[in-house]
Amino acid sequence: MAAKTEIPVLVLGGGIGGVATALSMARRGRRVHVLEKAPDVTEIGAGLQLAPNAMRVLAWLGLLEQIKSAAVFPQTLTLLDIVTAKRLKAVELGPAFIARYGYPYIVMHRSDLLAILVEACRDSGLVTFETNKEAVVIEDLCDCAQLSCRDGSVYCTEALIAADGLWSLARRTLFSDDEVQTPQYVAYRGTIPTSKITVYARPDDLLIWVGPEMHLVQYPVRGGNLYNQVAVFKSDRFRSDSDDWGTPEELDRHFSTACPYVVGAVKEVGRGRRWPLFDRNPIIHWAKNRVVLLGDAAHPMLQFLAQGACQALEDASCIAGCMDRHAPDVARAFVAFQNTRLLRATRVQMTARFFEHFWHPKDIGADLRNAYLASHAPDDYAEFDWLYGTSGDGQPRSGSNPLVFSDETWATPI
Repeated sequence: MAAKTEIPVLVLGGGIGGVATALSMARRGRRVHVLEKAPDVTEIGAGLQLAPNAMRVLAWLGLLEQIKSAAVFPQTLTLLDIVTAKRLKAVELGPAFIARYGYPYIVMHRSDLLAILVEACRDSGLVTFETNKEAVVIEDLCDCAQLSCRDGSVYCTEALIAADGLWSLARRTLFSDDEVQTPQYVAYRGTIPTSKITVYARPDDLLIWVGPEMHLVQYPVRGGNLYNQVAVFKSDRFRSDSDDWGTPEELDRHFSTACPYVVGAVKEVGRGRRWPLFDRNPIIHWAKNRVVLLGDAAHPMLQFLAQGACQALEDASCIAGCMDRHAPDVARAFVAFQNTRLLRATRVQMTARFFEHFWHPKDIGADLRNAYLASHAPDDYAEFDWLYGTSGDGQPRSGSNPLVFSDETWATPI
């Protein structure tokens, strides 16, 4: 029988949510051990959008300077009609936006963010990593949790934080063996050298081309040296019992009706891997004794609101605070985290589902959406306040005005 390794705080999953959680714990003086099933703690995918609610967490983690060197700071988010190329809406992301929320809206490479988080964890001296550790059994033993890996290693912990993603073993074992949900959309994504693409707008703009059952997102990363593109469409060949849907041929056929610029851009999108879009229905219990779900394990969401990583970062900050406030009662801390984050994360989850319909209507639905967008000025931010204007625990930020952050780090244009 394998010897058991005793770990006070164990994080399962070395993605952005898991590593940010480890760093949040370390910033509060806790030792944390992270298990990752892959050979390395690296991130797959390409670009990542981080709104002010995520930047607020990264600021608390002390990572602003590292983020500045790796990110691009778009001055405008522009929505365009994918067929006619008509500009539907512009959202100014410059000084007025930053003044309102305290932090900017940035774009960067996913692997760059994870690398920054991992380096900070290692520099802390309080976080350790083990890779090639695939969890196969998770047991709730009331006063501790036990995790067994495929290689025979066994871990006992007072606090197991399961950040093991959409296909979470912890969720399936202890909370809900629910089915994944899909709107039948699939994404193709990747980066190319900026020199290979004709930039439609200013080179640092964030562009979202929307149309019937398809959209294309474009923005620069790596200081503008790479250009990230995500092409998303609804497959008319979807079958729940098959993976033979959302093929590159379908990608080209769907986008063949787009304007010439988009058709050309989509030709440059990588075809090596397709990314079906999934989420799960909300659940009301994330915590059980010494086990808690975090990030996509707790509230997996569709990408249409660009909040998956942002919500995981909010989770990371919140759970570290709950562990401090309720120490040494881990079970109580986990329930407090669940109760603090549940309604907000669920609202974001369900809003992301709504945006699937908002981006992709046909005919009169598209006309109504366009009229709605046109009725709002570029600096009309009121509808973003609920999402960007709160801290990770869902409370208004400090200061005499709840929409003015006291930290002036980002008070001037980037």
